[in-house]
Amino acid sequence: MPPDEVLVACQDAALTFGEGPQAVVAVHGTTLEIGTDDRLAVVGPSGSGKSSLLHLLAGLEQPTSGMVTRSASLGPYDIGLVFQGDSLIPALSVAENAALPLVLAGRSEPEARQAALAALDLVGAADLADRLPEEISGGQAQRVSAARVLAQAPRLILADEPTGRLDHATGAHVLDALLAAADHIGAALVVTTHDPGVAARLSVRRSMHDGRLLAPEQVS
Repeated sequence: MPPDEVLVACQDAALTFGEGPQAVVAVHGTTLEIGTDDRLAVVGPSGSGKSSLLHLLAGLEQPTSGMVTRSASLGPYDIGLVFQGDSLIPALSVAENAALPLVLAGRSEPEARQAALAALDLVGAADLADRLPEEISGGQAQRVSAARVLAQAPRLILADEPTGRLDHATGAHVLDALLAAADHIGAALVVTTHDPGVAARLSVRRSMHDGRLLAPEQVS
């Protein structure tokens, strides 16, 4: 795999919701490439279009103009999404939650559990494996959500405000876990955030305002 492979590229991609006078432009024409080694923060206030841009990158939304293309080498589980809410299933243990996408994809339960436990260990949550979601904190649940994605060993991780509902210290731990795990599995990482402190932890920062993605800023 070439180290500079472009995994996802936007070419003047825009996203508009609705039509006529009621139309809302969530993302204006945006050109952006995500490479295999990228660590990108997209920073901006609520309503600036960050989540909509992430949805375009993930393929959850299709551009209303322009193009979003993905590398032919990307498989169906090579893009993993971490959302702001933990979205854990209450009746399943932490390990079962982390293993669920793999089970649904046809992996055997023992194999899925092994991958889930390894992912939980990566994010510092291995000791929570047998607990239920109601028995863990919000920060721990966000780590489990990250582990659920990492268990798939994606090549691109898209994290939408993963620290948005957490206090500063807990959010820092979750970001530590995402960065370490992305390094471990060799995945590109894109994080949306409204927190400049979170954005400064990634090597490239791009601000977003009113649906417009501004020029990149290198973070030392």
